[in-house]
Amino acid sequence: MRAMNTKSLLGQALQGATVALGSMLALSVQAAAPGITGAAGAPVFNLSAAAMRVTQPNGKSLYSWGYGCSSIAGNSFAPAAIKGANCPAAQLPGPTLIVTEGDAVTVVLTNNLPAAAGNTSMLFPGFQVVSQGGATGLLTQEAPSLASCVVGGCNTVTYKFTASTPGTHSYYSGTQGDLQVEMGMYGALIVLPKTVPVNCNTGLAAANLTAEATSGESDFRLAHSAYDHPSTCYDREYLFQFSEMDDNIHTQAEAQVLADQAKAVGSQCASPTGCLVVATEPYAPDYYLVNGRSMPDDMDPNYVGMYPNQPYNGNPHMHPGELTLVRIIGQGRWQHPFHEHANHVRVLARDGNLLLSAPTNPGDPTSTLPAGPLMFTTTTTPGMTMDGIFYWTGRGLNWDVFGHDPSLVDSITKKPVFCVPDANGYYTVKSDGTTAATEPNYYEWCGDHNKALEKHPFGQVASGGPVTLPDPNIVTNGNWYGGSPYLGGEATGRAVGGTPIPPAGTTANSPTGEAGFAYMWHSHNEREITTSNVFPGGMMMMMLVDPRSFAIDETN
Repeated sequence: MRAMNTKSLLGQALQGATVALGSMLALSVQAAAPGITGAAGAPVFNLSAAAMRVTQPNGKSLYSWGYGCSSIAGNSFAPAAIKGANCPAAQLPGPTLIVTEGDAVTVVLTNNLPAAAGNTSMLFPGFQVVSQGGATGLLTQEAPSLASCVVGGCNTVTYKFTASTPGTHSYYSGTQGDLQVEMGMYGALIVLPKTVPVNCNTGLAAANLTAEATSGESDFRLAHSAYDHPSTCYDREYLFQFSEMDDNIHTQAEAQVLADQAKAVGSQCASPTGCLVVATEPYAPDYYLVNGRSMPDDMDPNYVGMYPNQPYNGNPHMHPGELTLVRIIGQGRWQHPFHEHANHVRVLARDGNLLLSAPTNPGDPTSTLPAGPLMFTTTTTPGMTMDGIFYWTGRGLNWDVFGHDPSLVDSITKKPVFCVPDANGYYTVKSDGTTAATEPNYYEWCGDHNKALEKHPFGQVASGGPVTLPDPNIVTNGNWYGGSPYLGGEATGRAVGGTPIPPAGTTANSPTGEAGFAYMWHSHNEREITTSNVFPGGMMMMMLVDPRSFAIDETN
């Protein structure tokens, strides 16, 4: 299968016009960056390591290990408005720990893994960690298995560090990494900047908040900037952890754990290094995960009950013109070349290190600018993290994606909606100088205003475009195809030809519904977009660009 290059106009046209998948994504489940927080200044996280089972779209249930919460006392869930939040004793990936720069972080880990697994631990790369209790391990202090404890409660270890560096970070097991990380023992640590630059709450940033509020949306950001820098403001954020699993390793581990547990009391494993002899090479993964799930499960809601140990989804949404912060972590053992259709990603930082240009005014830290590359694929090396900005406006498509309904009028002039270009060519300010954030075509690229896509005289944008739209009955794939190259709840009425759109039998794509553009985000390693060698699956999801008139609900 050859990957589509949406950087070409034809590719973007095809994606916008024929990959709308409106009804499939009309459930409006978003990803956000859910996790747990603690007391301001000195958060404490009481975590456990335990066995669990995770599910795959092919019906497979994989025996796994993971981090979870032994207690949530003193913790809260973020974003605060998210629904159904919980933290089981083990989950994949582990709980996302959300702290603030300068916090004195304490993590207490209790080892509840099967005795045959032996000791376990946690590493927090990039931080100076002081550990207490437990047993000395190769890389850090380890939490012994309960079976090897000589006194009660010795199966815990405490890690303390100062969250000195903002950005996205990882954590993972530092014990028998080839086995324990493979089994699912990893997670994310997000450090929010202590000081948010003033400009992140003014200008276009404030206008985007106004636009979201007009649509009835809440602000689900963890912060207003990714770093203590005026060029790292963002409007929306998502966290993606990419990993893989070799079913053969998990099967071996489960069989040996069950065999040990079947032994008489006193004969079971009590070795700090465990009693498992699992072949981790040759390595042949057959499951590829985004936040612990594979496509299409990753587009179900966060914390949905059918995945009790896989709480986080991967289903990003945005409005045109929004700066979307993409937090990426490479977990597991393989590199994952992930491609975000519709635009490149501007890399802000790697491993919490902001990539900056040389200062134009030495001594003034605000005179530097993020200098990271534009990435066609955000390739993740195991253990590496990346923060980047994804941006989409419709510029370059060469037709008016907003396709205005003549009944829509400017709230000031009371005239049909029009487009007044700002200094950058977008409709962000009205002719009277006030914000256009409440208008349905806010952030439209004015160079394409009223420019038709369709060649023949139908629809509500003047005809004369380069494309003859096909009969919807020919290209429609059941309920999946929206049938319109335009954004907005009125999109199905904007491109009406001889055959009504949507045709009979596709009423799930309501004319008053979402009607967004769905861009596939997926691994560029072909085997990684399968589940146990069956396509589609694995590391795939959709970025849905929604019209301003549609409220993106990230409470689930």
